[in-house]
Amino acid sequence: MVSKGMERVIKMFFQQGEIATKKRVEENRANFDQLEAMIPIPNDVKIEEIDINGVPAAWISTPEVEDDFVVLYLHGGGYVMGSIKSHKEFGSRISRVSNSRVLLLDYRRAPENPYPAALEDAVAAYKWLIDSEGIYPENIIIGGESAGGGLTLATLLYLRDTRMTLPAAAIILSPWADLLMSGESIRTKAKVDPLANVSDLFFLSSLYVGENDPKNPYISPLYADLKGMPPMLIQVGSAEILLSDATRIAEKAKAAGVDVILDIWEDMIHMFQMFAVWGPEGQEATEKLGEFIKKNLKKEVHMI
Repeated sequence: MVSKGMERVIKMFFQQGEIATKKRVEENRANFDQLEAMIPIPNDVKIEEIDINGVPAAWISTPEVEDDFVVLYLHGGGYVMGSIKSHKEFGSRISRVSNSRVLLLDYRRAPENPYPAALEDAVAAYKWLIDSEGIYPENIIIGGESAGGGLTLATLLYLRDTRMTLPAAAIILSPWADLLMSGESIRTKAKVDPLANVSDLFFLSSLYVGENDPKNPYISPLYADLKGMPPMLIQVGSAEILLSDATRIAEKAKAAGVDVILDIWEDMIHMFQMFAVWGPEGQEATEKLGEFIKKNLKKEVHMI
């Protein structure tokens, strides 16, 4: 039996670990949100912050949008970081290149809200678009980058499994689709990707997964049957440690009969699309997203 004194020692170290985790999370969130301060948002961008049944969100639109066309965008940040604040500018560029309104969702984050909170919020936002906003599923695209890319896949799986009508298509950027980090590029690209590293991914994964099985397909969509998924465009840089997640998802989707495009950008790093203000590759990639979105969104006459 452990003595009272040793119990106090053990408790003290657990408390110190919790404090260190909280401090690390707060610092990471602040650093991530600095992206917004570094990148100006054009004056013609309209941003309307709203509440979706208790979950903050923002409508982002540019002058030539079709109001009935919507991109539900799920930001990245390892399920711990990222927010409306950090992704407003990128959301505005997606709106501009796709002529669609973007609904940027501030889903609940770990460690305060581990799995399945983010998935629940993403599914609820999709249902809200249909039930409350009157947007037809064929006029909705779901997308996201990094953890948001994995969450996009998880959301599609949940919608399919619960027999909800799927959206028109998905845009999946550098998806974090394997929270076991078993991909080859985790090792081979570690020295060339400055934005993601293995130790950070294991830390973030532990906060989101908690006591759940990381091979749960709603956590790591790589382990899912992807049959029945809508058309998807997967973008990734060749210098990313998550390259293998993207290529393996694309292979599984293709084998399952999904219409999938794998778009690999030579020497690009994680989330390179978000840095278009400094590098033309980011804007070129975003424009390809716009082409894909417009191709898959079609107006149809609905008889009532």
